[in-house]
Amino acid sequence: MVEPDMRPPQEAFAAYTIEIGAEPLEWPSRNSVGGWPFLDEGQEWPECFCGERLVLFFQLDLPQDLGPFGGDHLLVFHCRAHNEVADPELSDDGRLAPRYWDDPNESFWRVLLQRRAVRPSAESEPSLRARPLTLRPFTDTLNERGKGAQIFKVGGTPSWAQDPKHYQCACGAELVYVCQVPEDMGFAVVPGQPEQPDSGAEGHYDLFLGNEVYLLACPEHCDPAVVWPVNQN
Repeated sequence: MVEPDMRPPQEAFAAYTIEIGAEPLEWPSRNSVGGWPFLDEGQEWPECFCGERLVLFFQLDLPQDLGPFGGDHLLVFHCRAHNEVADPELSDDGRLAPRYWDDPNESFWRVLLQRRAVRPSAESEPSLRARPLTLRPFTDTLNERGKGAQIFKVGGTPSWAQDPKHYQCACGAELVYVCQVPEDMGFAVVPGQPEQPDSGAEGHYDLFLGNEVYLLACPEHCDPAVVWPVNQN
């Protein structure tokens, strides 16, 4: 795999903050924390290797000006019981392993970019408080180190907590940054749900141990599941 300082910087897309509404979501929405997932026909609600159905943390429609991902529907799932970090398995030529999402070591999460999701699932996510999401355009001004805003956002420039990471899809395409979840961002839990191991706050679930998460996706759309979550802190 080519070292980060040997690569030209990725061209930044338009940037949008992702704001979580305060009022409960009582009907399906394509932009939501929890709620009713909009899955492509034939796509089952993903499950962890432990047999539990993965928690839908959030989903949203990506704006049309987000390069090759414009108009895609993004869904982020993670197991409640297995709160861990993602650790990529690379092939000998430095690419992500084919169908890495089927590997039991990585099946505690699933991120999907789909294009034919027109109807919500009959069931809603039972673990998280359903809330609407709103995307608002903003100018992602870079700091003195050339990093973007450290907020919940799509597009713009990632705020890399450590060195930038670059991965190649099994198809050969370079993965491209799409979305960022800031460090220690908790997602409010429905009362009575089990606590999450190693969660940062009571009554909240974390993604990937609360690390900052940068979602990188295959611009060729070779499979809806080719979205890799880089975890840093």
